[in-house]
Amino acid sequence: MKRVLSVMILGFWSMLSLADGLPDFTELVAKQVNTVVNISATTNAHHTTGKKGMPAIPQDDPMYEFFKRFGIPMPTPGDGDPSAEEEQRSMGSGFIISSDGYVMTNSHVVQGADEVVVTLQDRRSFKAKVVGIDRKTDVAVLKIPASGLPVAQMGDSSKVRVGEWVVAIGSPFGFESSVTKGIVSAKGRSLPRETLVPFIQTDVPINPGNSGGPLFNMQGEVIGVNSQIYSRTGGYMGLSFAIPINVASQVANQLMVSGKVTRGWMGVVIQEVTPELADSFGLGKPRGALVASVEKGGPAFNGGIRASDIILRFSGQDVNSQEDLPRMVSAVKPGASVEVQVWRKGALQDLTVKLGEMPGEKVATREGQTMPEAPKGRAGKLGLVLDDLTDSQIRDLDVSSGVVIQKAFGVAARSGLQDGDVILSINNTPIHSVKEFNQVLGHLDSSKVLALLVKRGDNSEFLSLKPE
Repeated sequence: MKRVLSVMILGFWSMLSLADGLPDFTELVAKQVNTVVNISATTNAHHTTGKKGMPAIPQDDPMYEFFKRFGIPMPTPGDGDPSAEEEQRSMGSGFIISSDGYVMTNSHVVQGADEVVVTLQDRRSFKAKVVGIDRKTDVAVLKIPASGLPVAQMGDSSKVRVGEWVVAIGSPFGFESSVTKGIVSAKGRSLPRETLVPFIQTDVPINPGNSGGPLFNMQGEVIGVNSQIYSRTGGYMGLSFAIPINVASQVANQLMVSGKVTRGWMGVVIQEVTPELADSFGLGKPRGALVASVEKGGPAFNGGIRASDIILRFSGQDVNSQEDLPRMVSAVKPGASVEVQVWRKGALQDLTVKLGEMPGEKVATREGQTMPEAPKGRAGKLGLVLDDLTDSQIRDLDVSSGVVIQKAFGVAARSGLQDGDVILSINNTPIHSVKEFNQVLGHLDSSKVLALLVKRGDNSEFLSLKPE
């Protein structure tokens, strides 16, 4: 009995110790809640139609933001009447970044809205002017006619540590001033079609209506803007993503000054350096951004960068992966000259590139078209049936040389090659005919991985291939 009692006492004190070690968020919330605002955006849509048989969703339902954000058709009570003018409303959150009325939020909260209303914690509401939006980073700045407002303190997102406690304040499903907490799960996350934002991943419960609200650290500083969730149901599933405040603030400052964002641009299509490609290019380990194609006359072309170069450093910073380069380039002012280090044919080379102006870098895709049937020629070890390009194909594809894949099978198909792809080079050696392809192939080490530069549709990319 005494032993059982001792265990119970130890367990009780352990729980007390655990409770004593948990953070107290009350003071943080009390100081920062007044800097958070509720945003209501109204859009007047004409001739809106929905899917027949779907139940109508009330126009003031907070789920409208979820449907709008993820591109799901929004059935409305007015469906079926093409002459009806329907009012659609979405809700979100934001936070005050200057005492004279500037507010930061997500662009998807206010994009296309005819009227935006900002409601403060003291229940005052103001019609807001949209100063500017940036779809690339999902940041928007609003202005309300008010002064003497409490301002959220900006933190430094570069100092965020994985595992630290964070707090979100917002209006999920319209429930204003809701507080949720969690930890930072990861940093520098890349999401599909979001190449300019190294997202902060958290497990903070975020739902429709939290969009645009602040993510605070334990010092009460904003370190992120809550933007997206990963969900298969439409609700929170433990994966939330916030825009780092360093990125958001840089964008917001430009929007406040000029109403738009200008970014550096190189004019290259890049792709990931896989272990196989790193080996074929003689690079010790996978790193950098592999240049699949260069726009003729663009900044990179004029600076000496060529297809098959691997960009390892940009403006004094290491390029560790493909995702790093677009963010680095976009952060530099157009017109600036930067030092770029590339890996070319087994050696380092330093170049200088004067950047142009364009929103973001392109990333090589795997989509394209199928070419017509062509006479067969076989490169059996690679699983390829090849043919020379006709003059019309060279003209239509805008290439100077190459061979077309009539059939990809075996190892070639497993490596991602497709019928209709045009092979431009093998291990940096340009290819002009099937005969030349076989000659080059015969002089290469059959045990080594090949790097094929392939054109598919309007895009070019490198694929690695190991002969059988």
